[in-house]
Amino acid sequence: QVQIVESGGGLVQPGGSLRLSCVISGIAFKAKSMGWYRQAPGKQREYVARIAPDGQQTMYADFMEERFTISRDNAKNTVYLQANDLRPEDTAVYYCNVAPVYDRDPWGQGTQVTVSS
Repeated sequence: QVQIVESGGGLVQPGGSLRLSCVISGIAFKAKSMGWYRQAPGKQREYVARIAPDGQQTMYADFMEERFTISRDNAKNTVYLQANDLRPEDTAVYYCNVAPVYDRDPWGQGTQVTVSS
């Protein structure tokens, strides 16, 4: 059974930083590309970033503008997202999952990031 637990979100002022974490069990983690996704209020969930199984290759959505960094620790089945220079438009629930993700893949509860002064 797949279990996904995201954490690290919170309320931060514009320009601030957060480090999101995601622990996943029940999958062959070391063999999977992983990704971060987000869903803002009233919008569809969107792709943020992905990382190769060995962590050597990363890709980001164009709107990231090099503000976010994805990483992973295969020994801990954990994926991270370092989010810097946060903006109000980054406010969303952030999720992690395999990449690419399909309709059959379960989701965790996500972690809320709110950027506001």
